[in-house]
Amino acid sequence: MKLKVKKLNELAIIPTYARVGDAGMDLCAIEDYSLKPGERRVFKTGLGMEIPNGYELQLRPRSGLASKHGISIVNSPGTIDSGYRGDIGIILINHGLDVFEVKHGDRIAQAVLNKFETAEFIEVDSLSESERGAGGFGHSGK
Repeated sequence: MKLKVKKLNELAIIPTYARVGDAGMDLCAIEDYSLKPGERRVFKTGLGMEIPNGYELQLRPRSGLASKHGISIVNSPGTIDSGYRGDIGIILINHGLDVFEVKHGDRIAQAVLNKFETAEFIEVDSLSESERGAGGFGHSGK
């Protein structure tokens, strides 16, 4: 699939896949910033994308940043809808104990292009029975 990408900032870096077959493309920061422990901040990528109808771009944390530094994405996975054409921002949070230095060009998130279906909602008076029923959190006993 071809995905149209526009640099909205001259510092932007076009996404790449690290290896053939990877699901996630790397997204990079366009600015330097020191993210303090407990702090969250939107980091711009300087990129706009033309995501096809029927698809979303899911923003996900990078496992290496999470395991080594406690860096994650607040609303993970974040969703970029097909109608959005603005700068893709990544809301990073520092769950670590140390200041985390973000530099221009650092890979700060990964994005996965995901196909989805849109539901048609039908209001009904009852729902079919199931083994679980209305059992909520922790109902499976595990």
